[in-house]
Amino acid sequence: MNKLAINLNNLSTIFPEHFSPEMKAKAQTMFLKRLSLQAHTFYNGKMQTLPKAGVWGFNWFNVWYTPGVSAVSTTIRDNNHTSYKLSNKSNLVAVVSDSTRVLGDGDCTPPGGLGVMEGKAFLMKYLGGVDAVALCIDNRNKDGKPDPDKIIDFVKMLQPSFGAVNLEDISQPNCYKVLDELRDSCSIPVWHDDAQGTASVTLAGLINALKLAEKPINKVKTVLFGSGASNSTIARFLMKAGLLGENIIMFDSKGTLHSDRTDVRDNPKSYKQWELALKTNPTKITDIKDVFTGADVLIALSKPGPDTIKPEWINLMNDKAIVFVCANPVPEIYPYAAKEAGAFIVATGRGDFANQINNSLGFPGILKGALLTEASRITDNMAIRAAYSLAEFAEKRGINSENIVPTMDETDVFPKEAADVAMQAIEDGVARNIITWDEAYQRAKEDILNARMSTELLIKEGLIKQPPMEMLEEALAWTLNQFNAE
Repeated sequence: MNKLAINLNNLSTIFPEHFSPEMKAKAQTMFLKRLSLQAHTFYNGKMQTLPKAGVWGFNWFNVWYTPGVSAVSTTIRDNNHTSYKLSNKSNLVAVVSDSTRVLGDGDCTPPGGLGVMEGKAFLMKYLGGVDAVALCIDNRNKDGKPDPDKIIDFVKMLQPSFGAVNLEDISQPNCYKVLDELRDSCSIPVWHDDAQGTASVTLAGLINALKLAEKPINKVKTVLFGSGASNSTIARFLMKAGLLGENIIMFDSKGTLHSDRTDVRDNPKSYKQWELALKTNPTKITDIKDVFTGADVLIALSKPGPDTIKPEWINLMNDKAIVFVCANPVPEIYPYAAKEAGAFIVATGRGDFANQINNSLGFPGILKGALLTEASRITDNMAIRAAYSLAEFAEKRGINSENIVPTMDETDVFPKEAADVAMQAIEDGVARNIITWDEAYQRAKEDILNARMSTELLIKEGLIKQPPMEMLEEALAWTLNQFNAE
């Protein structure tokens, strides 16, 4: 137990040997939820604000504030773009959510998303050297329904203070309207991580999985299980990367999408799904056995499992089948069950299994690259370039069926990704600060190392306290008691 206080990477070893793989996976989820609740209580959240400039005597307040700062105000007044150089705007992201679709927990009320939004800010800082602020907003009308126009107005109003906006955990179809409107009307990048971030990292994993399986992307039959914001954007990215629409079969809650689905066509909330219905599944396959027979790839982002995807479906797939089951907190099928059913490569959204397809590999580097170039938007090409950057990084250091994408502890992946994205921003004509690849890489690497060194220094000096052993012991005991009670 002593090592557990510092390293949580091998959780499965702390549970009884008689636990089956499924029991261990369930126990890990329960343990982490319990520990998370306790740790957030212990630290009272996980983010704070600290100065980036020094104080060498109280007269420096006259420089950082009045009267000296008046020169900053009038300079920005005369040229708004100087705000990127004279404030933290060039490295600051607003993480905006109405908390209507928080992870797998649904509508958590406006403040319910704070833990996740602070988590995004935490990861941006530690992994990407990017400052971020969690902003959970109440956009409910008198009838209690969330109003997407209120999010749109809110983001437009905050533009002067931020270099980019990360939209998060907004239910569909509102998330589509919000992103489409803000991407077109804002002068700063607006990024929807649930959609674009998931699609980028998923594409990265698939690129390398296909290399290991020796299957060209333009030949594989692919099943997309789920048609929400994530899989809808994944479908778009995959087709831009060379996957043929005619080789894609996509599911929503009522079955496969195809051009005869008049219920989708006639539902204004499903316009994204209708666009895909017209581009995929031209033979209008509906039978589940026909869908999976001969399929090469399954990408599921749907209802948490473990019984959402059946082993017998995977058994129908081609040799060297690639299975991405990324529902949180429990994948649509556990990796061991998918492997037993014949899968060659299995990826999930969880860090306690091999091949974690996690947005945390994408958004810190992508947003950093956009910020370094003071980009006006994040194009699809930038997100797709990030996917290839991740895949290239992993391939260079070596990939196998249990290791297809980089991991978050590979520090160099993020400055490389940021630099690659920055170059794509310049190529796409959305950059307002033209820099070289080396300049982008070195700036990103310096900011990331500073963020990590600052955290380590705060821990070393006792300003960030180590969680007490009793907290972890209690979480483990509570978890085991839950199993005994069952």
